[in-house]
Amino acid sequence: MSGRVALRQFLRYATVGLVSNAILYLAYLGLTALGVEAKRAMTLLYVLGVVQTFGFNKRWSFAHGGVRGTAFVRYAISYALGYVMNLGGLLVFVDVLGYPHQIVQGLFILGLAMLMFLLQKYWVFRPLTVSAQTTGPLP
Repeated sequence: MSGRVALRQFLRYATVGLVSNAILYLAYLGLTALGVEAKRAMTLLYVLGVVQTFGFNKRWSFAHGGVRGTAFVRYAISYALGYVMNLGGLLVFVDVLGYPHQIVQGLFILGLAMLMFLLQKYWVFRPLTVSAQTTGPLP
């Protein structure tokens, strides 16, 4: 059963991610085509993506019934880590090594998506545990 739950979570997470990232990547290409610097465009759209996907992933992908505030703080920390990795990747691969930012950003979207799934499944939206506080005293 656990394998089925994990697969369902991954497929839902992937659906949210694909739709969100497709829209955000097109917006990234549009902003950079209009002259917005690549790292600035990525930063703006990254924040927008974090906020927009939180609700979908909490309710639909992981069906998490825990405290919204706690989950959002963990979600924000996870995505802050992803942001630093993404920014560092753009700095190294685009600014230093000279690779096209469109390809580098596309690859980082894919790699970070896998990391974010694992962080969300096992830390951000981990299943609630039953404790004496929620079940009351033993008879």
